[in-house]
Amino acid sequence: MAAKLSGSGGGKYTVEANSEINVTPFVDIMLVLLIIFMVAAPLATVSVPVKLPRAVAPPAVNPPKPVFISIQNDGDVFVGDFKTSVATLGDDLKTQIGSRNPEQERIFIRADQLTRYGDFMQVMNALQDNGFYSVALVGEDQS
Repeated sequence: MAAKLSGSGGGKYTVEANSEINVTPFVDIMLVLLIIFMVAAPLATVSVPVKLPRAVAPPAVNPPKPVFISIQNDGDVFVGDFKTSVATLGDDLKTQIGSRNPEQERIFIRADQLTRYGDFMQVMNALQDNGFYSVALVGEDQS
């Protein structure tokens, strides 16, 4: 900030602030930067001619359809919409997922709120015995 030491001020030692902004240094710096970038931009491009091959990427695979296990309050177990039992749950799930790896497959479990804990644990044990280790529990939103 500039100060004005002399002028029409009150006393001999009165200092007034100069509120004018000097933009000349700012414009000088911007012009220098503009010239630097104008000179450097052509140097950043590659001038060696190369005929590039076509890149044909395979189409992205859609994520697999999720597998839901539903447990009703009376203990009935469903894989998707098809009724099953705890004894045949692993085979039915392997049929449902096809050739995908059971260890990397996420299984979604939907259970009635009145389901007995023992019925739920039987389903969990059957999943673990058949190599399904990634389980997600489905609940209802509270909105």
